[in-house]
Amino acid sequence: MSTATSQPHTPHTVLGSGPAGTALARELVRRGHPVRLVDRGASGPEIDGVERVAADVSTADGARAAVRGAAVVHHCVNVAYHLQVEVMPRVQEAVLAAVEASGARLVVLDTLYPYGETGGAVMTEDSPWQATSRKGRMRAELDERYLAAHRSGRARVVLGRSADFVGPGVLNSSLGAAVFPGALTGGDVVAMGDIDLPHSYTGIADVAAGLATLGERPDGDGRVWHLPTAPAVSTRDIHAMVEKRVGRPLNVVVLDRPRAYGPFDEQMMAEYEEMFYQHTEPQIVDSSAFERFFGVAPTPLADTVDATVTWYEAWLRNG
Repeated sequence: MSTATSQPHTPHTVLGSGPAGTALARELVRRGHPVRLVDRGASGPEIDGVERVAADVSTADGARAAVRGAAVVHHCVNVAYHLQVEVMPRVQEAVLAAVEASGARLVVLDTLYPYGETGGAVMTEDSPWQATSRKGRMRAELDERYLAAHRSGRARVVLGRSADFVGPGVLNSSLGAAVFPGALTGGDVVAMGDIDLPHSYTGIADVAAGLATLGERPDGDGRVWHLPTAPAVSTRDIHAMVEKRVGRPLNVVVLDRPRAYGPFDEQMMAEYEEMFYQHTEPQIVDSSAFERFFGVAPTPLADTVDATVTWYEAWLRNG
């Protein structure tokens, strides 16, 4: 295991204030770094040690302003499904140009989409990129450009890939608002596809810790890493963990095909149809390379479920 690290009090900028960006900002502050958290409106609650900044990083001027003064930039920007193919390449172009001009290192939060359908094979960093969906091909093309930018010396880049998010603050996920509010209130719990297949979920705290580690460890640059992810279990197993925590059986509604239901509206599910294979074949992520190299282990899923239920209890109480 290599041990080269960046120094504490290194200025980090986090682009995107969704669940991952917000959790990462808190983790970086915990590690002693000054943090700027950027989104289009500088919205959201105050976070101790975090400066909120408004910028549109899909524009050249906005991206330059956002990264100014940062030694490390974390790209956690995402947009609605129906906008991804149009907007994400623009964000990449602007952010890459900005870090090239500033000299900052770039840490990119990535998805499993470039792998496409695997037939249930375990996904490692060496798995082939064989996506056929529009969003999968787009992500693969972006990743090729990030890695090419690093190889050419244009920018110093590293990518951290995550499975489906689960955890405090995660709403728009297959283990988010579709599951936990219903589990706590006796309402419907929505699941997709075959819930008996093994499926990897990455805890949002592990996403944050993994990205923070990549930001502190330039010896990991120039490649894709799988962020720390607990061993895959079935979604039914996750439901059993939730049932144990909430003390009641779940009323599970399984969507065997993409259709609007609960928090999943027609527009979202129409866009998600091409990605539905993720719920009809095993999705198994191997993060052992990251764990060995950086000495970081994932949080046990039972602990993540406990923390998520606790967060949703407070969220429901506060309306």
